[in-house]
Parts: sequence; C-alpha cells; structure tokens
Amino acid sequence: MSRGIGEFDLVQESIPEWLAVVIALLTQLGDVWFLVLVLTVLYWFDTTDRDDIAAVAGVTLAGMGLYKGLKEVFGLPRPEAPLLDPTLLPRLVQPLYEATATAGGYGFPSGHAVNTTIVYFGLASVLSVSSRRLRYGVAASLVSLVCFTRVALGVHYVVDVVVGVAVGLALLFVARALLRREFADRATITFALGIGFSTFYLVMSDRSPIAVFLLAGSLGAFGGWQLVMLGRRLAVAPSRSHSVRPILLRGSATLIGAIPLVAALGGGSFVSLSTAAGVVGLATALALVVPVARHSDRARELYGRVRYPRRSD
Repeated sequence: MSRGIGEFDLVQESIPEWLAVVIALLTQLGDVWFLVLVLTVLYWFDTTDRDDIAAVAGVTLAGMGLYKGLKEVFGLPRPEAPLLDPTLLPRLVQPLYEATATAGGYGFPSGHAVNTTIVYFGLASVLSVSSRRLRYGVAASLVSLVCFTRVALGVHYVVDVVVGVAVGLALLFVARALLRREFADRATITFALGIGFSTFYLVMSDRSPIAVFLLAGSLGAFGGWQLVMLGRRLAVAPSRSHSVRPILLRGSATLIGAIPLVAALGGGSFVSLSTAAGVVGLATALALVVPVARHSDRARELYGRVRYPRRSD
C-alpha cells in the first residue's frame, strides 16, 4: 500500500530541468554534514551561547538515533519517483546531482525533516541574535524548504516529511521538559539522550556500522562535555576540599563515555570498525573540549607552565 497522495505528479511536472539541480543543492541544507558544520562553527566561535548550542547538538544526536531506529522498525521503502534522469544532465554535472539528489535505505520518517526541525528550531530557541520572531521565522522557512526539496526530488512522500517534523518537534519538547527539572546541566542531559537513542538504533539495526559510529560519537560528546564542566568547576573552586565532589562526579561521568571508546581502540586491527568508532568518539570529545580550553585563562596558564617550565636556580 502506497503512502503517496499523488504529490509527485503535482510537484514534479512544474519543475524545469535546470531547477532540478538547484533543488538538489538546496536539500543539502538538511543534510547531516551541513548541520554538523553549522553546529560546530557556532559552538567554536559563539562563546555566549556555547552551552545552549551544545545542548542542541545533544538533541540532534538523539534525533538521529530516534529516526534511524524508527526507519528500521517500520521498514518502509522510499518512493520510486526520481525528479530527473541524471543522464539528461551535462556529464560534469551528473556526479554532483547523483550525490545530492538521490538517497537509499528506508524512507519513513524523513531524516532530513527530523534533523532540520531539531537544529533550526533548536538554534532559534537558544541563539541571542536578532529577534525571537525572526529566528523562528527563518527556522520555519528552512525546514519547509528542505521538506519541499525531499518531496520534489522524489526521495520521500509528503507523509514522511510531515511525520519527520512531528518527531523532531516532539523530541525538542521532551528535551525541554527534562531540562526544566534541572537535575543536571543542559548539555549533559541531551548528550545522555543521544546515548540512549543511539543505543535504540544500534539494537534495531542489529549493530549496523552507522549505528556504531553514532553511538561512539554520542559517548564521546558526553565524556568530552564532562571534562568541560569539570574544568569549569575546578577553576572556581575555592579550595581543594571543594574540588573532591565535582572530580568524583564529573570524573566518573567522563569514564562512562571514555572507557568504551578506549576499549574500542584496542579491540581490533587498525582498520577495524571498533577502532574507527573509537577514533570518531574521541575526535568528538576533542571537538567539545578544545574550543573551551582555547578561551580558558586557567587552561592557557597550565599550557604555559608545560611549554615554558620554570627553572630553579
């Protein structure tokens, strides 16, 4: 039974050949690589909203685990309605179009719809630039645009993107409800959600490589953030006695994320899946720690002592 409602005839017939390439490029606004780039750049350079951006990144990891797990649960195929035959395009353009306008795997719900909803609406709720109304207006426009491109390219039915948006919004509301309880800092909570939903995907997919990498990235993000919070706590601790409790709490939480990754590094050959997953997780941790350390006076002081040790007379 098809999930379609005749949307492809309605949309695709009105799109000229030259516009198909533009639509294929615009759909990258919702691709994982682009959204990760946006979050990374904002996290590294927006020191004012960094903690909130980290929290959005955690919800994004959770969203990826959730929608990928749901794809495995439902197992519904994508439509067979490509917008354009790539062979009709100039030879130089064909590889670009095929890389951006095609998709494999299951189709329900739309991952692009889930990801864009979480990232763009999540950022609209935490960034301090411009007005709140404008931020949400831009977010809604971007989500609508990406959803349109997925249907226009023939890689999703309308119901796929509608449910994808609903899943993204639902996860944002769940995360917001958890954050209000304040039993931990915001990013710790959302990175923990990332671990939970990545595990869900790992189980549903019978440990697919992508699920392994996603879980490794979530563990690395969780562990790296604990180091960030530990460093901040130690920087303001009035005495060593006041540092014991945060060291124990944050140190234990760091180990939760680090031990599986370190074990993965030694669990196979240099080119094995486990080793690659360990590298991904540790690289994710570094991506969270390094920008904070770069702007930390305490970290620069310790670095200076290591690089230029004082010599005793």
